Order: sequence, then structure tokens, then C-alpha cells
Amino acid sequence: LYNLEIHQMDIKTAFLNGELNEEIYMEQPEGFSVPGKEKKVCKLVKSLYGLKQAPRQWHEKFDKAMMSNGFKINECNKCVFIKNTDKGYVIVCLYVDDILIIGSNYDIIKTTKKMLNKHFDMKDMGIADVILGMKITKTSEGYALSQSYYIEKIFDKFSKDDDHLASTPIDVNFYLSKNV
Repeated sequence: LYNLEIHQMDIKTAFLNGELNEEIYMEQPEGFSVPGKEKKVCKLVKSLYGLKQAPRQWHEKFDKAMMSNGFKINECNKCVFIKNTDKGYVIVCLYVDDILIIGSNYDIIKTTKKMLNKHFDMKDMGIADVILGMKITKTSEGYALSQSYYIEKIFDKFSKDDDHLASTPIDVNFYLSKNV
């Protein structure tokens, strides 16, 4: 309808970007303990994968970066950010470390990518193709989402070379009716 462009980016080591608000200590990692100091612990200065606070701290840092660059948080979905400018508008959707950037033109998308790269170590994946197992296809009527990509991956993973019919553990004479 609006001929929007959709690009995708991936944040490298997203949870390591979070800043800690409290003191957290951990045992020395196996294989990295200093001889004679095995009983000492490490004080964390940054968030770490597996830490309970990691997702919250990462999202807090991402929120601050977006809001300091003129984005507003969508009140219905706190992982959606919107910015209107004279040159157009852009919508940023965050899912853990995957980002979709939806813009009214390429220049505003490019500006958003540049801003994100200043704040985080990112991988630019270009025009969005597959995200969260969904294939994104641009058509003359808009965009189409399909899970066929995900289904094929699951089929390949579990079926291997076995494409034979399997019996279903249900009585073949069992009748299913619509719940009214």
C-alpha cells in the first residue's frame, strides 16, 4: 500500500551490550583460573549471556539509544520504535538481536542503519528475506509472509531420507466435528 522497504540487521553479541546496575560476581570460568588463586571470584562489569538481568539490561540500552535518536516507543509493543521526519518515516522492530527496519524510503533506512552501527556491533543483512523462520516476499500487492522455509528446514532436520507414510496413532473411523 505504501511501497515500504524492509531491511534486516543482526546485532552481534546483543546481551554483552547491557550495563549492570548492581554488583555481580561469578566463579572463575573453568580453564581460566589463575594458579594459586582458584578461590577468587570475578566481578562482572558488563552483562553476560545466561545472566538473569541480561535481556532486561540489553533492552534498556537499546531503548536509550533509540530514544536519544528521536524514536518513540510503540505503547502496544515495546519492541517497536517509530520515527517521523521531513524525509519520511521509519519503523524499527526488535526481536532479541534481530532487527527489521521498515522505511518509507531507502535514505531513512540508511540513516537508521548508520545510527545503529554507531551504538552496536551490527551485521547488515540488506533487504529482509527470512526472519524468525518466515520468508518475506515482496509482491506487486505488498509483502507476503510464508513459513514454508521453516517447514522445509524442520522437514529436512527430522525426516532425513525417510519420506514414507507413517501411521497416525488415532482410530481411522474417529469422526471430528466442528465445535460450535
